[in-house]
Amino acid sequence: MTLTIGVVLLAAALLLLGVALLAPGAASVPLDRRRPVQASSESSLSRFAGSAVNLADGYFAQRKVRLFNRDALEQAGLRMGQGDFYVLLLIGGFLGALAGFVVGGFLLSLLLVLLSPIAGHLVLSVLAGKRRAKFDEQLGDTLQLLSGGLRAGHSILRAIDAAGAESQSPTAEEMRRVITETSLGRDLLASLTDTAERMRNEDFVWVAQAIQINREVGGNLAEVMDQVNETIRERSEIKGHIKSLAAEGKFSAYILMAMPVGIVVMLMLVNPGYMNVMFTNPLGWMMMAASVILMTIGGLWMRKIIDLKF
Repeated sequence: MTLTIGVVLLAAALLLLGVALLAPGAASVPLDRRRPVQASSESSLSRFAGSAVNLADGYFAQRKVRLFNRDALEQAGLRMGQGDFYVLLLIGGFLGALAGFVVGGFLLSLLLVLLSPIAGHLVLSVLAGKRRAKFDEQLGDTLQLLSGGLRAGHSILRAIDAAGAESQSPTAEEMRRVITETSLGRDLLASLTDTAERMRNEDFVWVAQAIQINREVGGNLAEVMDQVNETIRERSEIKGHIKSLAAEGKFSAYILMAMPVGIVVMLMLVNPGYMNVMFTNPLGWMMMAASVILMTIGGLWMRKIIDLKF
């Protein structure tokens, strides 16, 4: 009986193979040439992601949620909406929960889900910090472009526009934003001050004040820009020297704070059952809470020591 069934299945497979080989071929004209105006259909994943983003945008449009708002995304240099970022956080939390459940069980999965918003905040903070640092590095060249444009006979707005066109990101984006706001009727000083606050750059405040004083009093603004540029370059040189001296303390702080977490992760990967006592015994929970509190206090303490004001 079994042999008969096997023979029948083999014959059916050979019949299907013969039909596939002898069947007439498809049309020689490709589908995209026969229907050039038909748009390619989106995949199910794309439609699902679009629906999720639209749902999130509709939710945030009716409520004012300050966490991961548009200003924070713009300062980080991310060109996405608040709904898009929250969808990415949900996807990251789901993947983290899945990986944590596979590696360490339910508790690690729950911990990774709770850490998802913190990770998103850290990502935005790091990106915003890099963007502000890059703006600070480009400030000297920006002032040189401004003074060159003023010496060529351009107005201050035209000089800012030219500096934005010839600069790189993020200076180009911020200069174009200043031009756009002033074109819509906003005061130049207010726009420059907002730029300094977004970039958290005290040197750019001097630039805004110098421009405002020149507009009220008059004088050679190009020479004023050159003097401000020279002062800012000297401050940047001192700032770089101080950062190089404080880099050792920062690196030590990063290693000391990452070492306990790295050891725990390594133990859970090498011997998953070794750390079960810490997650099941109340004394283990107390020890973990105390260690987190002490690490937080120590990290803030070291950050306060190496955070030099100048």
